[in-house]
Amino acid sequence: MNPSKTFLLLCAGLYIFPHAPLRGQQLANAPSTVMLAGNLQQDQQQPATGTVTFQAGTVPLPSDKTLRKNSEAKWNGTVPERLTVEDAERIAIQNNPRIRVSQLLARAQHQMYRETRSAYLPTFDIGAVAARADSGSRFTIDGLRSARLLSHVGGGVDFHQLLFDFGHTSNLIASSKLAEKAQKENSIASQLDIILVTDQAFYNALEAEDVVKLAHQTVDTRNTTNEQITELTRNKLRSDVDLAFSEQNVAQANLLLLDAQTQYAKAINALTSVMGFDHPVTYHPVDSSQAVLLPPPDADALVQMALKQRPDLLALNYQYSADKKYSRAQWEQKLPTLSTMGVVGLTPIRDDRYFNSNWFGSIGANVEVPIFNGFLFSAEADEAKDREKATQERMRDLRDRIVRDVRDGWMQTSTSYQKIGVTQKYLDASNLALKLASARYRLGLSSIVELSQAQLSQTQAAIENVNARFEYELALASLKYQLGTAP
Repeated sequence: MNPSKTFLLLCAGLYIFPHAPLRGQQLANAPSTVMLAGNLQQDQQQPATGTVTFQAGTVPLPSDKTLRKNSEAKWNGTVPERLTVEDAERIAIQNNPRIRVSQLLARAQHQMYRETRSAYLPTFDIGAVAARADSGSRFTIDGLRSARLLSHVGGGVDFHQLLFDFGHTSNLIASSKLAEKAQKENSIASQLDIILVTDQAFYNALEAEDVVKLAHQTVDTRNTTNEQITELTRNKLRSDVDLAFSEQNVAQANLLLLDAQTQYAKAINALTSVMGFDHPVTYHPVDSSQAVLLPPPDADALVQMALKQRPDLLALNYQYSADKKYSRAQWEQKLPTLSTMGVVGLTPIRDDRYFNSNWFGSIGANVEVPIFNGFLFSAEADEAKDREKATQERMRDLRDRIVRDVRDGWMQTSTSYQKIGVTQKYLDASNLALKLASARYRLGLSSIVELSQAQLSQTQAAIENVNARFEYELALASLKYQLGTAP
């Protein structure tokens, strides 16, 4: 071969390969996986139960009760050897500690509601006393209830009952109940959050596994080609430059395999972690989807759906209503309070000179009217009102973000769906180009550079095609997450 031609081919090869690395593509990150920000909606709504209809089918929308039932179901402690995405979601919901945290917080909020409601119920106290004193003597220490000391033994029961406080307690109870509902919605949002993270890790694992398979095929193909070129070079039918390019192709294929294996191991570790395990678990993720669903056709309908059923939106709506009730209750502290109290008991050991009977009892009413307490009640009422307004602004902010995220998710889903067809055509064209380049190289009509470039393009097209499928699956899961629907 002409030395100048050999030099030009070598320079071309050095330019092409460093600028076209063979790498598997990591799936795009899902939208923010913490949906527990503030929320919105002017009227109170219970979580919707219905269906989300896409063009190619219907996806069930789980109700509040269904999600809670699934999360509280006892996990049997086994992971299927062939793990589907549905299995991974079920295990994550039942085993991930973040789910348990959200449930415990909801239960704690229910206890706070009970604590507030207790103000409407009577309180009873039972007590007894035994005193030995210089009977009839006096004392002058402040804070004791009687100015006369008497030797006696007695006991009894006293009670206290709130009668009327102009709505202060009722508004506190309503605020606690609404806060409990908000925490329950946040618990559902946590479950949807974990489901999305699980799907992301699962599809990343499937994508990485397919890239590993593709890398193995690439290594085998490049090794076969390298063996053929080595033999041709030994027989002086190809130059050393051809052999150098071929060995470079093999090295790149091995690098692709190493990178793919590392990405697969990382994806499996992420999936194992989100399922709630702190140790390696043996399983093999499998793709259970039968067909690729078409993307939803209308973004506006999806926006309205998200505004009605997003659990974090419902949670913030409940929290806003709770803040309004609490603000009203704080203002009502300035109003009078009416209560009743009573006591009854026995004094079996007593001094008859001072005790007319062996039992005692009394009942009465008490009215308290706040006059001045250093502007405490006014400050608390103003603080509650400001917090109410802050929650209202958080609602408006969340509403804007939901509209943006749903539209972005719909656009990403549509684009990812189109990528599947485009990458398939790209792969078909690259396969044909590789066949033609291989035939031309065997006939001596082209150089090793053309063959290497065809191999590089075919490998990259195959990776793009693998990535496009799982990118679309994740885009669908992310869109359903933005709608407040379990993927």
